[in-house]
Amino acid sequence: MTIIIVIFAAVSLFRLVFLRKSSQNEQDILAKGGMEYGVKNSTIMKYLHMLFYAVCFLELLLKKPAFDFVSLLGAVLLLFSMFMLYLVAKLLGPVWTIKLMLVKDHKFVDHWLFRNVKHPNYFLNVVPELVGLALLSHAYFALFILFPLYCITLYVRIKEEEQLLKEVIIPNGIAGE
Repeated sequence: MTIIIVIFAAVSLFRLVFLRKSSQNEQDILAKGGMEYGVKNSTIMKYLHMLFYAVCFLELLLKKPAFDFVSLLGAVLLLFSMFMLYLVAKLLGPVWTIKLMLVKDHKFVDHWLFRNVKHPNYFLNVVPELVGLALLSHAYFALFILFPLYCITLYVRIKEEEQLLKEVIIPNGIAGE
């Protein structure tokens, strides 16, 4: 169980580093006249994300699972998801935030990842992160009860983002042009 706790802690710390980066970017975006959208859904997502981590950790402490194939699969998903978080945040640079925010005159980032994968931060980072954390911890309540609830908020977020892409970002052009 010790290795699971170490991996869980490392992922949590990694996420906190990116939470700090997001907060800095949010302040800069607002200072430059940007705006936040989908505030209510973002708030629900934030609390569900924290609850998911807490429940996974609680299930881990209660079940005390051995590091087995399921945990290994979870660890691999977590490693992949953390790499994707790093990559997406790097590609988006100062416009990357956890919240749904746009800078003034926000433009589309024309990178192969964004051209070929719709919403890579959600499908290649967040979904594998939560599934990976649940598998690592053998947290099946979190996986089968909380994850579907989180997916509902994720669906709403994607719809909000799609609308902003269509109405604001794409009409503003491509970044770097």
